[in-house]
Amino acid sequence: MVLLHVKRGDESQFLLQAPGSTELEELTVQVTRVYNGRLKVQRLCSEMQELAELGVFLPPNMQGLTDEQIEELKLKDEWGEKCLPSGGAEFKKDDLGRRNGQAPNEKMKQVLKKTVEEAKAIISKTQVEANVCVTMEMVKDALDQLRGAVMIVYPMGLPPYDPIRMEFEDKEDLSGTQAALSVIKESEAQLWWAAKELRRTKKLSDYVGKNEKTKIIVKIQQRGQGAPAREPLISSEEQKQLMLYYHRRQEELKKLEENDDDSCLNSPWADNTALKRQFHGVKDIKWRPR
Repeated sequence: MVLLHVKRGDESQFLLQAPGSTELEELTVQVTRVYNGRLKVQRLCSEMQELAELGVFLPPNMQGLTDEQIEELKLKDEWGEKCLPSGGAEFKKDDLGRRNGQAPNEKMKQVLKKTVEEAKAIISKTQVEANVCVTMEMVKDALDQLRGAVMIVYPMGLPPYDPIRMEFEDKEDLSGTQAALSVIKESEAQLWWAAKELRRTKKLSDYVGKNEKTKIIVKIQQRGQGAPAREPLISSEEQKQLMLYYHRRQEELKKLEENDDDSCLNSPWADNTALKRQFHGVKDIKWRPR
């Protein structure tokens, strides 16, 4: 199995294994699904952390309004009254005016937070350092864990406009958001290796040969963005260590220049004729007038 280290730009994403005989059309779709799946888990984790602290989303026509404006317009959060957390709610006002403030109690809050941390660990970039490959099954497992935690804390479900529910139902609307810039459509995805595009009409072995123990760095790009930048000769961490070494070396040389004092040559231990005078018995002779 060829080991693929998938990157977006210079940033590591995940490891993936594939046989050399894999069609690149199939491999590109597989890599893109895992890549987008990880982004979905990250978005859900971010929203669920807010859910644990501030409760469910307000209706779109109530978001950003003050209590006085809501009262004046006679608006009502009907879904907020239905979607209450298990074990009762604890009020905590959302300063941004996006959520209703009916947060779960401490026990339920910990259920959400613990599940979020477990899901993050499954799709974490540290899996690359641990040499663990991320598969679509692992991404689905993380999504199932998050879905189960929400069902435990909110047995009545979430409002249909809540971004967490929309993510679970694949109805999320990312238009106009920063998150939309990271998502890559399967039909527009491109894989690059060694400054060459891995064309979908070929097989992986056409580029890397028939050695199944090969490890390559593959970069995923959106069609039309051109070739990604080449990998630097040394990593940013190695560059930091190199600069630190030269800085320390300069400091040492500076101290040596400051301590360049020849007065030590007048010390007894620096006298290269001391041994000769000791054998001749003329050591420590002092002259004084009669």
